[in-house]
Amino acid sequence: MLTIDSGTEVTIDTISHEGIHEDQGRDPAAFFAGFGVERHRVLDDAVAVAASGYTRSPLLDGPHVITGPIHVRGARPGDLLKMTLVDATPRVPYGIISNRHSKGALPGEYPLGADNVSVFATVEEHDGVSVGTLPLVLGGPRSVRFPLNPFLGIMGVAVAGTERPHSVPPGSHGGNIDINLLTEGSSLYLPVQVDGALAFVGDPHFAQGDGEVALTAMEASLRVTVRFDVIAQERAEALFGRLAGPLAETTDFLVPTGLNVHLDEAVRECVRAAIALLGARYGMDRTLAYAYLSAATDFNISQVVDIVCGVHARIRKADFHG
Repeated sequence: MLTIDSGTEVTIDTISHEGIHEDQGRDPAAFFAGFGVERHRVLDDAVAVAASGYTRSPLLDGPHVITGPIHVRGARPGDLLKMTLVDATPRVPYGIISNRHSKGALPGEYPLGADNVSVFATVEEHDGVSVGTLPLVLGGPRSVRFPLNPFLGIMGVAVAGTERPHSVPPGSHGGNIDINLLTEGSSLYLPVQVDGALAFVGDPHFAQGDGEVALTAMEASLRVTVRFDVIAQERAEALFGRLAGPLAETTDFLVPTGLNVHLDEAVRECVRAAIALLGARYGMDRTLAYAYLSAATDFNISQVVDIVCGVHARIRKADFHG
């Protein structure tokens, strides 16, 4: 366990789980060699994790490689922990997009065959900008290019009680929230549930569309720097009201969330959270807040593949600057 003061920046070499899974051979060097990746381009720490003899139950623990816990001095239940992604740098020039075990938005329809699908995506320079690339057909030239927006799919704090949460479903503790707005410079606020918060991160992504429909994003390892700030309860409630779950913030948006196993209920929870946030932050009447959200705010599907569905709203901060 790492113990830090509030305001500390921590640099972490996160590891993607792709190539480490048992059903991928639990040998990243061999797995990526199948896509033409030379051994020196496979991360030594990923190979070491796979070979370490660790025990993991996919049913009890989940598939992700998690770094933590990080004890933040002074964090107490009732406070908020603010986790800001200061920097996110790719560690490799490639990633994997997986559709596995009949999971994803179209279970039973994809994968098309009996085998799991791991699509290999590369990072290339195009007009001076790094982009992800895919072919139009298997084995074809990589003519499809898409933007890279590196972020952490998992940012969380420990839950109260003795039960250790599975890494897949997100919750009030954060975890696998998969909100693609949480790129460099963005922050996630989480209600602290135990002394020290005991924060953790993982599930590094190079790119992800809203919905994450095939099951995974472009999964690939990142070197990240995260700043951890404790916001005391009184100050937190003055800023945001009493948060029941994750709240994100970017340069332009406040981003309340809704989480539920049913997508329509996740939308409702997100709307309720947004109304409460507008009241606490700006003193906005609830009826007017509801109207404003209907006229001016996008509600996006974060993901539909993590057992618990996620929805997030994008409230423009500039609309409230007078």
